[in-house]
Amino acid sequence: MLLLTINYIPDKEIEALGIVKGNVVQSKNVGKDFMAGMKGLVGGELSGYTDMLNEARQIATKRMVDEAEAVGADAVIKVEYASSAIMQGTAEIIAYGTAVKFK
Repeated sequence: MLLLTINYIPDKEIEALGIVKGNVVQSKNVGKDFMAGMKGLVGGELSGYTDMLNEARQIATKRMVDEAEAVGADAVIKVEYASSAIMQGTAEIIAYGTAVKFK
């Protein structure tokens, strides 16, 4: 599956199939959340949260691709990601774009 952040595919004619998306809500365990809080006091990267968000992006992307494949897409264009905090220690990641088929 071809994933692009641009809204076209160079040298290809495409047919738009519609919006596809994938999302996930992730949280850290209490122990890692506590350690991240302690790290927040002294500064520096909160690698546990970085890892959590990387994993969440991968899951959201896979779910978006699965949805695109289900409608017969060859690619997803204009892929974007958004995130929001649901509650302390959790984050929602959503991946979305336009599923297209090559003509």
